[in-house]
Amino acid sequence: MTSKVSRDTLYECVNTVLQHSKDKKRNFLETVEIQIGLKNYDPQKDKRFSGTVKLKNIPRPKMQVCVLGDQQHCDEAKANNIPYMDAEALKKLNKNKKLVKKLAKKYDAFLASESLIKQIPRILGPGLNKAGKFPGLLSHQESMVGKIDEVKATIKFQMKKVLCLSVAVGHVEMTPDELVQNVHLSINFLVSLLKKHWQNGIVIGIVIEIKSVSQ
Repeated sequence: MTSKVSRDTLYECVNTVLQHSKDKKRNFLETVEIQIGLKNYDPQKDKRFSGTVKLKNIPRPKMQVCVLGDQQHCDEAKANNIPYMDAEALKKLNKNKKLVKKLAKKYDAFLASESLIKQIPRILGPGLNKAGKFPGLLSHQESMVGKIDEVKATIKFQMKKVLCLSVAVGHVEMTPDELVQNVHLSINFLVSLLKKHWQNGIVIGIVIEIKSVSQ
């Protein structure tokens, strides 16, 4: 699908953002996000869309992913300095809602071994699911580090009750080329989810800005 946003415009926006970051240096890695407004949508009537896409460049390198693993995965996580918990550690939370909520808040995402993932609701209750952080599947046939990088590179577009969307697409230490690649891919993927795509000006505003929080 061809983008209606010119690459020249994207480069202009990205370069402005990166220059602003240099002019006003902060003590954390700033995240770049796109903000999108939709029109001709009625959240009460129209089907709500949801979809994920893997970007070419990791937008949130500091994203914290925790492995809920069997012995083999826990050993691998420990060797790679990746946060992990085994079944016994999860059972110690004793389905305590406050403790599970604290766990969900501590990490941005979770991966779980195949032997453990089906037990998560029974061991922890619905806490991770309610937080929108139910673990992804981690098999022994794939690289743990590679899988975590894939999670870090994947963004989600989801329309809920409002017509404004925002997602992180990069950070200020990226090159302009890397940021433009991510923004271009993000926009085209979002448009593919919309009921009329580019028709009738459904995407009415795309703003690239620096978030004031660290990722």
